[in-house]
Amino acid sequence: MTVIVSAAVTFSLAHFFYRSVWAVIPLSFAGVYVYIRIRRDKERREKEELVSQFRECILAVAASLQAGYSVENAFLECERDMALMFGKDALICTELKLIRRGLHINISLEELLTDFGERSCCEEIVQFGEVFSIAKRSGGNLAEIIDSSSRLIGRKIEIKREINALLGGKKMELMIMKLMPFAILLYIELANPGYFDVLYHNVFGVLVMTACLAAYLGAYIVGEMILKHMWSALA
Repeated sequence: MTVIVSAAVTFSLAHFFYRSVWAVIPLSFAGVYVYIRIRRDKERREKEELVSQFRECILAVAASLQAGYSVENAFLECERDMALMFGKDALICTELKLIRRGLHINISLEELLTDFGERSCCEEIVQFGEVFSIAKRSGGNLAEIIDSSSRLIGRKIEIKREINALLGGKKMELMIMKLMPFAILLYIELANPGYFDVLYHNVFGVLVMTACLAAYLGAYIVGEMILKHMWSALA
C-alpha cells in the first residue's frame, strides 16, 4: 500500500506539472520521500501503541506483585492478560513471549527489559528498564516503583494525546492546503479541456510549471517545518 501511494504521488506530479511520463524519473524523489514519510509515521504510531500497551502490562504486573507473585512470575502471568486485552498478535504480546523465552533459559529479567527498551527505541520503556534494574539490585519496593512508573507513562501518553488533539486541526488545514492546488487544476481541466495546453510540451511551459512545482514544494516544506516547530514547542 505504501508503494502504491508513493507511486500515485509521483505520477500525479508528473501529470499535473508536465503531462509527461518521462517526468516520473526526476520526480521519483517525491515518491521516495513519501514512502519514507509513511514508514516513519507508521513506526511512530506503532511505538505509541506499544507504550500504551506496555503501561497496561506493568499495571498488571504491579497487581500480581501485590497478590504475592515474584516479579518474574508476574511478567509471565501478564502475557495471558495482555493477549485477552489486545489479542495474541499485539506488539506487547510478542515482546512478552521473548521475555518468557529468555526467562526459561535463565536470562535475568533486568537484561530482558533492557533489551526490550533498546529494540523498541521507546524512551518510556528504556527508562523503565533502567529504573527496574537499579531497584532490583538495590532491593527497592518493586510494586511501588512499577506502579509509579505506570502513572508517569500514563501522564506522558495523555500529554501526547492532548498535543495531537490541539494540532489535529492544523494538520487537517495543512492537508487541505496540500491538496487544494491539484483540486483546482483538476476542476479547471475538466470544466475547460485544453485550457492549460499552452503550459505543456514547450520550453516556456516547462519553465513556468517547474517554478510552480518549486513554489509548491517550498510551501509544503515550510508547512511541515511550522507544524514540527509547534509540536516541539508544546511537547
